[in-house]
Amino acid sequence: MNFSGFVVQLLNGLAGASSLFLVAAGLSLIFGVTRIVNFAHGSFYMVGVYIAYALVDRLDWLGFWFAVPIAALTVGVLGVIVEMTLLRRIYRAPELFQLLATFALVLVIKDGVLWLFGPEELLGPRAPGMTGSVEILGRQFPAYDLFLIVVGPIVLGLLWALLTRTRWGTLVRAATQDREMVGALGVNQAWLFTAVFALGAMLAGLGGALQLPREPANLEMDLHIIGSAFVVVVVGGMGSIPGAFVAALLISEIKAICIWLGLVNVFGIEISFSKLTLVAEFVVMAIVLVVRPWGLMGKQQAASRAMGEAEMPIRPADKLFLTGVAVLALALLVLPPASSGQPYVVVLVIDLLIAALFAASLHFIMGPAGMHSFGHAAYFGLGAYAAALVVRKLGLSMEMALVLAPVVAAIGALIVGWFSVRLSGVYLAMLTLAFAQIVWAGVYQWDDFTGGSNGMTGVWPAEWLSDKTAYYYLTLVLVAASLWALRRMLFSPFGYALRAGRDSFLRADAIGLDVKAMQWVAFVIAGAFAGVAGALFAFSKGSISPEALNVSRSVDGLVMVLLGGIQTLAGPVVGAVSYTWLHDVMARSTEYWRALLGAVILILVLLFPQGIAGFFRQLLDLRRAQTEVAR
Repeated sequence: MNFSGFVVQLLNGLAGASSLFLVAAGLSLIFGVTRIVNFAHGSFYMVGVYIAYALVDRLDWLGFWFAVPIAALTVGVLGVIVEMTLLRRIYRAPELFQLLATFALVLVIKDGVLWLFGPEELLGPRAPGMTGSVEILGRQFPAYDLFLIVVGPIVLGLLWALLTRTRWGTLVRAATQDREMVGALGVNQAWLFTAVFALGAMLAGLGGALQLPREPANLEMDLHIIGSAFVVVVVGGMGSIPGAFVAALLISEIKAICIWLGLVNVFGIEISFSKLTLVAEFVVMAIVLVVRPWGLMGKQQAASRAMGEAEMPIRPADKLFLTGVAVLALALLVLPPASSGQPYVVVLVIDLLIAALFAASLHFIMGPAGMHSFGHAAYFGLGAYAAALVVRKLGLSMEMALVLAPVVAAIGALIVGWFSVRLSGVYLAMLTLAFAQIVWAGVYQWDDFTGGSNGMTGVWPAEWLSDKTAYYYLTLVLVAASLWALRRMLFSPFGYALRAGRDSFLRADAIGLDVKAMQWVAFVIAGAFAGVAGALFAFSKGSISPEALNVSRSVDGLVMVLLGGIQTLAGPVVGAVSYTWLHDVMARSTEYWRALLGAVILILVLLFPQGIAGFFRQLLDLRRAQTEVAR
């Protein structure tokens, strides 16, 4: 560590902040005006990199500096197409339901890029005129990075002028605060949303194109950038462009300082600060959301007005539903002997059962409690790792592991829930994501205890469950008992009180319900049952890795719940089975399974706005109403 190295690292942080700001600024505009949790924004960034590479490769006489703006404009046009053909159809759907559509779009775009450019990393050329370096305090610093440091403030100034000195900018700022009121004043919201989405996509494409000389184009860029971009938007304040710039600077410089510090000996204990770069941004986000829930430069948003039909009350199961459950239970009981010639069927159904329990535990806090979580995989992973550690490190039995795993997961949910229930909406969701990523980073880097990135192997069931059929029946019993327990709790006074607090916090509080305390309890219950699913998963696979806690698994859980339908108790089970089965079948049938799966999800989103189970419930309600009229 020395001063010159410190200065160079700060400059590296500034260059990284500019690139991150470009992506986050576009996301902040889209997020602030349309309220869409746009997971596809990282895909626009990735497409910008690939288009710039293609243009540089084919238009050699014009070169890099021509390719960058053309790539940005092309991505902006792609944003217009996406907004007009897909998102405009679902603006009146619940906010998280729009997340499902943009997640499907991520899958389609990723395979589209794979088909066009192949799976290999593509290294672009250096920027003409900036291929050298500049000496700073005796160290060489890339000239192109100095250019990037300047780009960020220039774009910030241009956006500030656009948003504060034009009528269009005034409308955008007004929509960020209260989009329904802007519509009531006669503003054409459709075209405003299209223009904002196009500008946001163009900024993402510009950020990607400018990144080409610094890193190769690859298919993982979308997911790598979207998490950081969401963090910047939330830390800076939703819809605040200056806030996004400040947040990008703060996060990038903290990560740069961590790299500069490297391995530090503190009172005889070696601390690797460089490893903290994996989690630094999420620690910052967690602290900001706990201290200032609306971000550094954000403002509290106006409450959204109801835009759809009121949700029907939860009803006890009727005879038709109970008959269907009985038939399904019988089919599951006879499945192993009926599929003796196809052992993979039993393995697949075990995965379906575990996915159903994981989705049902997430639905427990999303549906009746109204709490959106982007980090539910943390409790699934805690349960899985707890089971593995109990067996491998403590030498206890599998039966004891299945008891302790949900306890460990519940303790994790108890801690995270205490902070999370103080927030609501997307801010609550992002705080759960922050804590989940902190847990993931700890597991990923704790080599001596968790096995680090390699995970843990040899996590096998007890001797009496060594046969896959026996383990199948154990999983069936535990999952069925867990689903029954979750359902009973939702039909208890506690479950109805949860729903009351979700529908009207003030009225529930006025009649003496401690809504936050109930939500906290629900958070812990959901975490415990996710831990059960995690433990069953660990023993079914015989191993566990940090992938179990990754944000991608949390997103999978969200997709399962939303695909099935958040307003029905059967929805998460239907969604989990549908999504997991489709994922398995398509992954084994084609190289471009993501695009096929994404297309199916998009079709289901457009055809079944209330989810698969919600759609069939609507049909049954219509049939009952017609029968009553006929009588």
